[in-house]
Amino acid sequence: MFRLLGYLFSIACVGFILVAGGVLTLLQVMSKDLPDYQVLADYQPEVTTRFHAGDGSLMAEYAKERRLFLPIQAIPDLVKEAYLSAEDKNFYNHPGVDVQGLGRAVMVQLKGGPMQGGSTITQQVAKNFLLTNERSLERKVKEAILSMRMEKTYSKDKILELYLNEIYLGFGSYGVAAASLAYFDKSVNDLEVQEAAYLAALPKAPENYNPFRNPERALERRNWVIDQMQTNGYITVSQANEARAKPLGINPNRSGTTIADAEYFTEEVRRDVIARYGMKQLYEGGLTVRTTIDPKLQIEAHKALHDGLVEYDQARGWRGSWKTIDIGADWGKSLGEVPAFADVPEWKLAVVLDSDANSARVGIQPPRLVSGALGPDREVGTIALADMKWAQRMVIDGKGRSARGADGVLSRGDVVFVEKKEDGFGYRLRQPPKVQGALVTMDPHTGRVLAMVGGFSYSQSEFNRATQAMRQPGSSFKPIVYAAALDSGYTPASVIMDAPISIPDGNGGWWSPKNYGDEGAGGPSTLRRGIEQSRNLMTVRLARDMGMKLVAEYAERFGVYDKLAQYLPMALGAGETTVMRMVSAYSVMANGGRSIEPSLIDRVQDRYGRTIYKHDNRQCAACNADTWSDQAEPELVDEREQVLDPMTAYQITAMMEGVVQRGTATVVKQLGVPIAGKTGTTNDEKDAWFIGYTPDLVTGLYLGYDNPTPLGHGQTGGGLAAPIFTDFMKVALAGRPPVDFKVPEGMTLVSINRKTGMAAEGEGTITEAFKPGTGPADSYQIIGNDSGGGPGAPPAVISQETQDAITQGAAGGGLF
Repeated sequence: MFRLLGYLFSIACVGFILVAGGVLTLLQVMSKDLPDYQVLADYQPEVTTRFHAGDGSLMAEYAKERRLFLPIQAIPDLVKEAYLSAEDKNFYNHPGVDVQGLGRAVMVQLKGGPMQGGSTITQQVAKNFLLTNERSLERKVKEAILSMRMEKTYSKDKILELYLNEIYLGFGSYGVAAASLAYFDKSVNDLEVQEAAYLAALPKAPENYNPFRNPERALERRNWVIDQMQTNGYITVSQANEARAKPLGINPNRSGTTIADAEYFTEEVRRDVIARYGMKQLYEGGLTVRTTIDPKLQIEAHKALHDGLVEYDQARGWRGSWKTIDIGADWGKSLGEVPAFADVPEWKLAVVLDSDANSARVGIQPPRLVSGALGPDREVGTIALADMKWAQRMVIDGKGRSARGADGVLSRGDVVFVEKKEDGFGYRLRQPPKVQGALVTMDPHTGRVLAMVGGFSYSQSEFNRATQAMRQPGSSFKPIVYAAALDSGYTPASVIMDAPISIPDGNGGWWSPKNYGDEGAGGPSTLRRGIEQSRNLMTVRLARDMGMKLVAEYAERFGVYDKLAQYLPMALGAGETTVMRMVSAYSVMANGGRSIEPSLIDRVQDRYGRTIYKHDNRQCAACNADTWSDQAEPELVDEREQVLDPMTAYQITAMMEGVVQRGTATVVKQLGVPIAGKTGTTNDEKDAWFIGYTPDLVTGLYLGYDNPTPLGHGQTGGGLAAPIFTDFMKVALAGRPPVDFKVPEGMTLVSINRKTGMAAEGEGTITEAFKPGTGPADSYQIIGNDSGGGPGAPPAVISQETQDAITQGAAGGGLF
């Protein structure tokens, strides 16, 4: 008997040795192919890039994997406790594997069953970072080996940090920080017990616990996690009961642009970041981009341009419904499929249910629920005839007619835009304008773009007319011509002949510019009067007298054009440029003549918070001092190029103040503060411009059709663009004390006759600024006092391309 037992024991020992040897051999073989777990020390996950407004508020997010990396110290204990309770309550005690759980999984596998879980948090990190999702015994063993090795190399906190930042939790979010925002629009520090428990319920299968598709399962799983937190002593019984009683409370945060009316601005910043750092850095690099946008100014800029475009468009009449749909049994469902303008939330889509002579009854597009599904409620409203009166003038398919009643304007099934009235009763009929435009406002001292609107609606058209639309600036270019003249020895009191002129065009013909609207010549006039009244004939004579080479040099120096063709029509703004460039050029005149680099970005930081770009690159060597020793106050060194004499900048500014006070933009005068500016209207009124500035703010805009088409006779920059500028600046300047333009030291102020430019006193005079060594003329002298024609006159030298533009009414006389 004892001998038999000895034999059996010997056989068991040999078997054990053979099995152990086999296991060790298997482990050695598997260990040879294991990935290097030490790469986790240099872990750099794909992190969300975030854009912030100038006031620090979140503007937009970009990510391939929506993730915000948080060090373990920044993750609240409540969140860590929820995940430990749900995934691995013994995490801080085991060596990396749960032996019982692993054994149970192996036995099931050996019996032919499916591969089970039972992974610890360490094992999940090993699988997610270093292995595949293959469900096999081999992968499970490799996972265990890596886990134990990782536990010897990294601290428990480091492993938990990797886990909580890497796991996918649904809603496109990776890691607890991104998931907290995605599900609850909260920072992890603000999560409540039930919210932390729900996030901890998601790692197993986020889609199985989707709060909208599977709300019951999601609630059940969340409550189970709450129970585990209570069992493990992380929360009290009363806390657990209170948390279980609360609903899921999902409140997804809005992706995309989060600053109102800033879609064009945001997209421009996105393109800038891609140009600087590439697509990969934008969507994976975790950059923090501080932009220059002022959210309040942006809203007002959008509103001012929006209202101006709508007012102009409505005056042209009704063009018909947005589209027509079959109402069917549920008009809300049909209407819900029609895309609305997301960036014009005050406008709602509506379908006409019925109409009579006095009103139309409309169904308002149902709002979407947080789940994305169409809401069940159906709102019905009324548009009274008085609130669509402008639409009684109809232009359908290019043919005009008049409608007497509301039923002549709207029919059943018509889809239209409506806006709720201020008193909350009823709606107004709206129509997306065909005319477009752009507006930019900038700090002239730094080049920081504070607001930018690239069109009526980004949802309607993503084309940014502030930076991408090449338009003729018309007479808004003239200040560049006059600035070049003032820098070259002319004075605001220099007298130029305002008389007809004909110049050979270089193609065997003659170019004969005219003043706007064929307004007659005014005879000899000062430079000031020429710019105040926007006289084309004077500007052409001035440009011819000093040479287009000089005009082109200044246009390029100001950044209006990269290369300006040296043809006389270009002095009237016949070349094409952008609103952004024109506002930058006016900023040079507003800031005393220093070059400006417009910027939409203040600073860019990498994922570690290191600054890799900043717009303000002024140097201040003495700003960082260790001690105070009665040293002088440090000075910022401004090394920007002086592209215009500061005295010239003041002179042209003072002349453009006259445009507002007495010239083509008197509507702006109602602002009651010192403002300089200039209107611009291209020939045939295809574009209407106004650019103006105070000492600290420059704003410019234009209106025009994307396919240049006449805006209508008499539609000038002073009549269309200047009122929009005024509406915006009323709000932008509210609460700011008026600031006078600073007169440079050394300039002389002299009273002159407004007509002759000679020194005078009394009625008909104006105070003019002169540089040292200059002053009013002692005798009456007229520049360009000739007809401009004849064989001896210098040619306009117009290329065939420019000649074609003149023929089409784009570059000839008549700019204003």
